[in-house]
Amino acid sequence: MDFNKNNKKERAKSKVNGRRDSDRYQHNLQFYSVPPTDNISLQDFEEYAVERLKVLKAVESVGVKFVKGTENYHEALNKELKNTAMKFITKSVIKKEKDTTDTEYNDRKKDHISHFILRLAYCRSEELRRWFIAQEMDLFRYRFGLAGNDSNSIKDFLDTNNLNYTPIPDEEKENLRTELVDSTYEKTTTSVEVTDYFKVPFTEAVDLVRSRKVYLSKGYAYVPRNELVSIILGVFRSNLSHSLAVTSRALPHLEEDDRLLPMLSSLSKRYLGQDYSNRKPTAGQITADMIDLLSKESFPLCMQQLHQGLRQNHHMKHGGRMQYGLFLKGIGLSLEEAMKFWRQEFTKGQTDPDKFDKQYAYGIRHNYGKEGKRANYTPYSCMKIIMSNAPGQGDTHGCPFRHTDADLLRQRLQAMAISKEETDQIMDSVKGGHYQVACLKYFQFSQKPKIEPTWALNHPNQYFEESRRVRTGGHTSSQPKATPHSASLTQSSTQSSTQQSQGSTQATVQPEDGFDELSLSMEDMVAIDGMQ
Repeated sequence: MDFNKNNKKERAKSKVNGRRDSDRYQHNLQFYSVPPTDNISLQDFEEYAVERLKVLKAVESVGVKFVKGTENYHEALNKELKNTAMKFITKSVIKKEKDTTDTEYNDRKKDHISHFILRLAYCRSEELRRWFIAQEMDLFRYRFGLAGNDSNSIKDFLDTNNLNYTPIPDEEKENLRTELVDSTYEKTTTSVEVTDYFKVPFTEAVDLVRSRKVYLSKGYAYVPRNELVSIILGVFRSNLSHSLAVTSRALPHLEEDDRLLPMLSSLSKRYLGQDYSNRKPTAGQITADMIDLLSKESFPLCMQQLHQGLRQNHHMKHGGRMQYGLFLKGIGLSLEEAMKFWRQEFTKGQTDPDKFDKQYAYGIRHNYGKEGKRANYTPYSCMKIIMSNAPGQGDTHGCPFRHTDADLLRQRLQAMAISKEETDQIMDSVKGGHYQVACLKYFQFSQKPKIEPTWALNHPNQYFEESRRVRTGGHTSSQPKATPHSASLTQSSTQSSTQQSQGSTQATVQPEDGFDELSLSMEDMVAIDGMQ
């Protein structure tokens, strides 16, 4: 580790500079076989990680909305990637290193470094490794496809990465012409003549064999150029999976630096969207008496679950109070109304007013920045709810799509007047591990009027705001259309709502604070990769 004393403005302007390595960045597309050896500041380290994470999140979001490989999928993915800070990823792989500008070279370097940073963050569990591999493979497939039918570009890429796949001779292709035409749907004699074929062991083309896209003979598969990406992806996946496993075993070597590990640990749960800690309420002035109706109309299922649990038990454990309280703060419930809400509900149970004031009032004020270090706590994002603090016996917090038994979840959905067909669609997303997509489908089927969302769901407060927008005809006011009889207070939140304090300064609590005074040497990555 090197210490960098440059000021923040200088660090913010820093680029990934240095002497060019003509052998390393010959193409925009990379196989990430060799770890980086550059020195970068820890601020840049975090910035590159977040930027690449946004890219992979975009890949995931498009992948669950469109059929992969279709024209609509490629158009949507291209559009999403161009909206990220790493839009250079959408460039063709045709340019070789000698033709690139300094900007293009630095972009390739940033691509390289950011990939290895996320390896460190996503090697920590089997679930994280699976997600990272899936998104990186989809990104690689998209970028490989940008080369189109440029034979020279593809050949250069294969040679650079020691992938020894060469087209079969024209004489061999002529002898197999009939078999090659008959082996694949829509192949004609003319198309076979102009297509390069690669002869590979059939064990490297199992997916293509399964889908009957290749000709098999004597243990070899004859793969057309347009299907070569499947073979290369198999090698890419194998190498990446092995490297992640090795990196996972080597992580303890990084525990000496307690400045790096917190940031790496939080990356997989990082929320990348709108900050709801200091948002002005879109529902107008929200009072405790409005929450009961709002919960039925516009709360996501996780918050409905917390609300109902509080109404039934007149109490809520710490994890639930944190998740629910911060959510209520984020939708605009003031500190005064929050105190009223929690006191009325808790005192309906076994908590008398004196006990509430002694054990719970401080925590509510603390969440609003009125006690302790006066920090501005942020409402929980979907990823934080899904990935951390799983609920135990008697808890009501967590994500229902992630933490509820499938049969019980199906039963709950159907009890909410979600049709069987709609429930099946939601459960399909749950089974695939796409919990936020399942929640978005629940939004689609539960809103009145029903709409098909065109946005990706990342936060419970985002769900609430979009629901109010639908129910108010696109307006930002979230006042319930009908004022019901006073709704007895609900749900619990101990560590939640942050009210914008007038005349006092509050710091927003972020797990990544404090990483801007250091410069990180990436030799640790080399050491880890060298353990293979």
